[in-house]
Amino acid sequence: MEKVPAETYEKYIAGISDISRAITSDLYLEDILKLIVMVTAKVTGVDICSLWLIDRGEKPERIRLKATQAIDPEYVQDRSLTMDEGVVGYVLSRNRPLIVKDVLKEPRFKEKEMAKKLGLVSMLGVPLQAKDDKAIGVINCFTSEPHAFSRAEINMITAVANQAAVAIMNTELMVKTKVIQEELETRKLVERAKEIVMQRRQTSGEEAYRWLQRKSMDSRKSMRQIAEAILISEDL
Repeated sequence: MEKVPAETYEKYIAGISDISRAITSDLYLEDILKLIVMVTAKVTGVDICSLWLIDRGEKPERIRLKATQAIDPEYVQDRSLTMDEGVVGYVLSRNRPLIVKDVLKEPRFKEKEMAKKLGLVSMLGVPLQAKDDKAIGVINCFTSEPHAFSRAEINMITAVANQAAVAIMNTELMVKTKVIQEELETRKLVERAKEIVMQRRQTSGEEAYRWLQRKSMDSRKSMRQIAEAILISEDL
């Protein structure tokens, strides 16, 4: 088994710690993704690290570039691929790492002009595996010099990628939970406002709700804002 240099091992531990802290933080997904690419680049010493996630909001689903620490505008522009397109799709569909010694000679690598411009040579693509070993995305590491990624490097980047997947899933769940909580709170507010309108206008619940909807549309304010205004006026 290959020996990991002490300095690299320390970077690896620090990187895992950074991502582990992110799992329990209040950072939103965009911040988590930026942290992950920065940590991965720091651990590996690569020139560019990019992170792609499956966009389940599209039908059919696509995989979309979500974060990179690269500063070149051409590289960070919005890009997406089909689920089996390019090296990203290859890694995702097979759910295992892919090493490319020279991206300019790799048929599956589609962005050769960009690689020439940025000076990209070797690449390691690793799936982001969440629970049940299902891949939710791919993290790519590029070097500007020919590089043979060792088994130790692959294992380290895979460990970082898996920890990153946990952070991403945790953050997505947190956001969904907050959305659900806000929706429930809004429903409670609207229901209380509806009862006040029923009493004031001596009307049915259905008519009171329609009255709230009309007020919302006419004022171009949300139902929650209308409900909050009615509740405030009731307290005064």
